[in-house]
Amino acid sequence: MTATKTGQAVSAEQPAGRELRYQRVYDLVLRLIEEDGLEPGDKLPSTAELTKLADVSVISVRRALDELDHDGVIERHQGLGTFVAKPRLISQPGRAGALLGTISQDEQPVQFTTRLLRIAVGMPSRNHVRALDIQEGQPVWEISRVRLRDGRETVAERATLPLSLVPALDEAELAEGRSLYELLEELHGITEAYAEQVFQVDRPSQWEREQLGLGPNDTVMRVRGVSYTEDDIAFDSYQQSYRADEFLFYVQGARSTPRLLSPDSAGTWGVRALGTE
Repeated sequence: MTATKTGQAVSAEQPAGRELRYQRVYDLVLRLIEEDGLEPGDKLPSTAELTKLADVSVISVRRALDELDHDGVIERHQGLGTFVAKPRLISQPGRAGALLGTISQDEQPVQFTTRLLRIAVGMPSRNHVRALDIQEGQPVWEISRVRLRDGRETVAERATLPLSLVPALDEAELAEGRSLYELLEELHGITEAYAEQVFQVDRPSQWEREQLGLGPNDTVMRVRGVSYTEDDIAFDSYQQSYRADEFLFYVQGARSTPRLLSPDSAGTWGVRALGTE
């Protein structure tokens, strides 16, 4: 016997409830993908076919497909059908080092091209002044770049660096996609030891919509951070904006076993009632 928050005892042998019909469809689609060896881009049964296979209503099938779409398992294209989705990219923003070095798919690096939007010297806002622990009126570099995958804008980034720490940069190298942090280490001996970060899922700003080709109702994962040297000197106040529906974000504790929790584990994380198939 176990006790609930209300104090009422519940037997472990007591059924927890009836199976949700849409969950039956959700699990069916996952089995079809696994057992039939379906690959990204392969077509799945139609709504009518799933209704017959699972012996549920069209409403239950539609809800299951909504959940599968939301979880990144399937893609629906109006007039064409439902397809197995491409796996989402894995971003590990907690890892020190170059941005693109923290992004992978199936544990393999992902190839990106780079578009340099802006590199200029200017006066920072108060937020940058506080983040970088610099004096008011001290000039900074602002570097804005977009990362493209297969010609599609995927990540937009802005870096703000104190001119006192970084007196010179190589614009050509940055335009070619060179890692900013590799360049900082090479030119100025600045190495990232750790970062402080804030994560926010939000509607895109006007700048993010323009750089990532998003609509006002799309969502972005916005990472705002500050990078520090081993001597606790802040050298970069940055923002990274990702297409939220194309990424999974994985953060591992310093003492945890690597991949104890797989960042791209497919399927539901629900609990099925006892006595259901």
